[in-house]
Amino acid sequence: MAPLQLVEVLERALRDRAPSALCVAFSGGPDSTALLHALAHLPGARARGLRALHVDHGLHADSADWVRHCAAFCRVLDLPLTVIKVEVDDTRREGIEAAARRARYAAFAANLGAGEWLALAHHRDDQVETVLLKLLRGAGPEGLGGMRALRPFAQGSLWRPLLETPRIMLANYLIGHGLVSIDDPANADARYLRNQLRHAVLPHLRAQWPYADAAILHAARLCRAAADYLNDAATAALATLRRDAGSLDVHGWLALPDALRAPVLNTWLNTRGFNAPPDRARAEIQKQATHAAPDKNPLVRWSDTEVHLWNGGLHAMRALPAPPPMWQTAWNGRRVELPSGCGALTLAAPAGGPAPRVPFDPPLTVRLRRGGERLRPAGQAHTRAVGDLFRAARVAPWLRPRCPLIYHGDELIAVADLWQSERGQALFAAWDAQPYWHRPGAQ
Repeated sequence: MAPLQLVEVLERALRDRAPSALCVAFSGGPDSTALLHALAHLPGARARGLRALHVDHGLHADSADWVRHCAAFCRVLDLPLTVIKVEVDDTRREGIEAAARRARYAAFAANLGAGEWLALAHHRDDQVETVLLKLLRGAGPEGLGGMRALRPFAQGSLWRPLLETPRIMLANYLIGHGLVSIDDPANADARYLRNQLRHAVLPHLRAQWPYADAAILHAARLCRAAADYLNDAATAALATLRRDAGSLDVHGWLALPDALRAPVLNTWLNTRGFNAPPDRARAEIQKQATHAAPDKNPLVRWSDTEVHLWNGGLHAMRALPAPPPMWQTAWNGRRVELPSGCGALTLAAPAGGPAPRVPFDPPLTVRLRRGGERLRPAGQAHTRAVGDLFRAARVAPWLRPRCPLIYHGDELIAVADLWQSERGQALFAAWDAQPYWHRPGAQ
């Protein structure tokens, strides 16, 4: 194939789409080298402020040389290059490849301008590999639909203009233009499943079924159409299932058809800023929602996300650290930061009143629950266990151990901004202020 065919593909892609600004994710490897070089020869791309972005993962001994190679390549093309060095954190035990991808895309998101499109060099062969990988991982229509040519990302979009272009066209372009690219040894590492597919499984498939690629991509297009339909249906269904504070009506969710339940859950979580759960976590949510006793408050956690089932709803939030039960501090009325995941405590003036007079002296004591606390709320005849007050007021279970308790000496006089004893009511009235608990950020 003639080298200029790649330029023609990209020229048509630019005519069909109209990014306001254009950036290329440039690893220095063969595919991104061909993409960047071809775009650099298109006036339409340069008119959109074409630039390159290189992420240095620091995982290979030659990564500094790769940065210099990319910089030299961009100088020849007279294109600006931004280099971002990232730390690859595999504490989630997701594998170094997935951790590197997460760090890379975080760098992309942080460095993409408003409305800017980030062009990625994924091609037809990559799409085939992706669909097969998703199949082996048990994905549904969304995963089996493969990579999208264009999707929103950060302040702009991810653009894959070469998804219908075979790898051989990019390879021929490099040869035709005498371009040198980086050879990352990781691309031949047999420990990675994608490499096993690329170098062992797919060649055998293609030898036995010459039209395997076309069949896989045809199936992917059908799955993409089905996934888009389900996503639209999920968005419509979600509008009827949202409750106050962003929770999801659990009974309505369980009543959905099987095909809609996962897309609705995923859409709800994504709109709250959380990743979709793995299959095991999703199955556990459904199991608990179906079988948990009414007086139980199950919790399902994955990664840094947790979903609580409580009060007829699903509640999503960032996983909170366990509160230290013996924590306490003196409080003179100024803002006090509670332990991590517990929020903060301040004084608030009555509506329309002057600012609270702080500090007050002697200070009060603030601590968290240790068990057995009791309070007689002002105006009530009986002393009650704090746990009973929480249950009667339907305070969320995850907030109860994080709720600040306010003491005057050894006497409990207030439970955050929820209840006060008569002594507490008198003290805060004398200060013309009321305690206010800035609750931890549940979604």
